[in-house]
Amino acid sequence: MTPARGLDPVTLGVVWGALQSIAVEIGTTVHKTAYSEQAREGQDFSVAVFDPQGRMVAQGPYSPGHMGAMSFAVKNALAAHPVESLRPGDAILLNDPLLGSGHLPDFFITQPAFHQGALVGFAVNILHHTDVGGQRPGSQGVEGIFDYFQEGLRIPPTKVWREYQEQDGIVGIIAANTRTPDKVLGDLRAQRSALRVGELRLQELAARYGRDVLLAAMDEIIARTEASMRAAIREIPDGVYRFEDFLDDFGPGTDPLRVAVAVTVAGDSMIVDYAGSSPQTASGMNSYINYTRSYSYAAVKCLTDPLGPMNEGALRPVTVTAPEGSFLNPRPPAGGGPRAIICYRTFESVLGALAPALPDRVAAAASHMANPTFGGRDRARKRPFVAYELVLSGTGARATRDGCEAMSWAFNASNIPVEAQEANQPLIVERFELIGDSAGAGRFRGGCGIRRDLRFLADEGKLTNLSDRQKFAPYGLGGGKPGKLGRTVINPGPSERIVHGKQSREFGYDDVISFQQSGAGGYGDPLERDPQRVLEDVLDDYVSIEAARRDYGVVITGAAPALTVDERATRELRKRP
Repeated sequence: MTPARGLDPVTLGVVWGALQSIAVEIGTTVHKTAYSEQAREGQDFSVAVFDPQGRMVAQGPYSPGHMGAMSFAVKNALAAHPVESLRPGDAILLNDPLLGSGHLPDFFITQPAFHQGALVGFAVNILHHTDVGGQRPGSQGVEGIFDYFQEGLRIPPTKVWREYQEQDGIVGIIAANTRTPDKVLGDLRAQRSALRVGELRLQELAARYGRDVLLAAMDEIIARTEASMRAAIREIPDGVYRFEDFLDDFGPGTDPLRVAVAVTVAGDSMIVDYAGSSPQTASGMNSYINYTRSYSYAAVKCLTDPLGPMNEGALRPVTVTAPEGSFLNPRPPAGGGPRAIICYRTFESVLGALAPALPDRVAAAASHMANPTFGGRDRARKRPFVAYELVLSGTGARATRDGCEAMSWAFNASNIPVEAQEANQPLIVERFELIGDSAGAGRFRGGCGIRRDLRFLADEGKLTNLSDRQKFAPYGLGGGKPGKLGRTVINPGPSERIVHGKQSREFGYDDVISFQQSGAGGYGDPLERDPQRVLEDVLDDYVSIEAARRDYGVVITGAAPALTVDERATRELRKRP
């Protein structure tokens, strides 16, 4: 494809690089100025640059789950506030689940950028806020939720800034409806400041090359991305590829949730259809369609054109549908606060469906994250607190290598550092370690589960647990074994109490809450794994000597650290049926 008329390849490349740089700078500003641990340390936010038509052109290297939803959020913001009604310095905020990414803690802000009186684009970001009110601290309860009115403050598309002036009344309402007003307002203003940076950079880019060249480059970038994506889809054999997996349940005593997907590949387009999935639930466990779309798009992008740009062009060849009234496309006002726990399953279901067509590109199922929230009273600081956790474990094994340890899967976030939590919350992280023998065996091993134990020095403690893979293990592929199941307990040891993965319950001062996450699935026959690699896993405490023999057919002798593989015994053991 040749560049548009009047747009030379060098200029196109420079403009594309500049747009990427702008997105990164917006994100860096959020990262450096945010108040909350999940934003500043866990990087639970996303940013993007849009063209004047509201089409995403460039995104920052953050959560893909926000990106698919962001395109729809911007369209909804502009439907409520048409372009002709916008002025420099306006900024539109929304968190409505149906219009955004599916739950109230995600605040989307859209800000226009004008150059010489003409619109040249939008800077946009979304950040997961600590608490927006509702039934439970952190606004992510599963149990006892039957509609989103119980989950917190809902904001339709609203100008919170008008011509650079913060609207005190609106901000006051937000502050009055959160348990953590300092963090929420600090993060909200960090978002706004970052968008101001994006606005300035877009204006500078338009001044340097002219508005016409900038808009032509945006058109060309989107067109090239679409062409690249369609070419990649064309390489997949036509057909209908099906898969199903299950979430454990939607609260104590409830049934599993079925995720059924059919991926239809026809030429240069693809349909991802979730017909047959479980109906929507009378709980917080629902994923509004924009969120379901987001992780479906992300999975397809990873398997087709992972190194190409992610923008409007990458979305056009893919259609995502789910039956209205299913838990993957609920009717409002269904709850959706804890919908993050669902994203792994939609992402992995698409991977599982396309595994027969793309066996060298897919990965087995990952360890499941835990995303619990806590509330109570900080005895030392004499004030209420809300704490947010991300416990990110191993990723699934791939066709050519092992899974990774302690990493985000399906989205780009980070385990919150121990030091950050201990400095800001009434807790001590007593353990943060890999769980031996938790990873699924295979020719390539899955990543290990993570154990993270938190001792709370707080009164009136309230835990909202949010975890999964405690009943249905992460699957392996190509003969690989599933990972070990996860669990949550209070005060681990002889008198420990099991906590259901989606339970809301109380805890006391000095209680320890232990999150023991599942291991990731393996890839390929474990008996084909190189015995020396098994020995390395034993020496690194990923795998025990007993598991090496049982799962991999590898006999290890000697005493640590002088362990060796008994090659003859290993060959004989691996010959047994």
